[in-house]
Amino acid sequence: MRIGGFIGSAVLALVVGIASPAAAADAPEVAAKSAYVVDSAGTIHFGKRETRRVPVASLVKVMTAYVVLREARLTDTITITATDVKHATSNGATTAALKKGERLTVRDLLYGLMLPSGADAANALARRYGPGKTAFVAKMNRTARALGLADTRYTNPDGLPTPGNGGYSTAVDQVKLAERALDDSTFAAVAGTKVHKVAKTALHRAHTWRNSNKLLSRADGVLGVKTGYTRAAGYCLLFAGERGGKRVVGVLLGDQNERRFETAEQLLDYAGEQIAGG
Repeated sequence: MRIGGFIGSAVLALVVGIASPAAAADAPEVAAKSAYVVDSAGTIHFGKRETRRVPVASLVKVMTAYVVLREARLTDTITITATDVKHATSNGATTAALKKGERLTVRDLLYGLMLPSGADAANALARRYGPGKTAFVAKMNRTARALGLADTRYTNPDGLPTPGNGGYSTAVDQVKLAERALDDSTFAAVAGTKVHKVAKTALHRAHTWRNSNKLLSRADGVLGVKTGYTRAAGYCLLFAGERGGKRVVGVLLGDQNERRFETAEQLLDYAGEQIAGG
């Protein structure tokens, strides 16, 4: 009996030893320095250095949009200043190609903020709803604390590097923020839009903004959310999609440019398989 018990235990150990690596091997290879994926039921599907504090580049603009949506009316009109434009162009940032004197609604500026990742739009919104950049950043940080983002600190509304005083976040905090932001129907509509066109009027030029998030065209059921890049942060992608009747939200921080979209698609499908498997 003792021999039989030993053999049975050995076989069980062998099965477990084989099964565990196989299950782990099913997960996609993730080159990003930090990553995290969770679904709307709270199930964590992937984690890699997810609590490490790092710069997150233009993912900062998700918080910018979140704060604005709690203070502004979408029909409010904002006049673009020379400072808004100069801040973006002098720092080599991505812009919405705004010009001094243009007057655009908050709704349109949110598209300019999120799709082409316009630093000019970010600063125009912060200037209005701080009012002023310093007051707006303080609101961003108060909002982060209210949402329980304990490892997040903002220094500006656009995610550009701030010498000697850089902001940071974590993969976990970025996913938490995206989950809350996507609950807002306006944010969700903006983040999931591939192209937004603004017709010319007496107040502004015509604009066509294309979403830098290529994942929207790569996979079905994608909800957004935001791309980002700086030399310090590397390539970042905050993403979300519907899988197995649940909303899956994830982030890749410090990744490679095109690979982040491929990896995000794989992580969404991986989470979907796990959801389907129960």
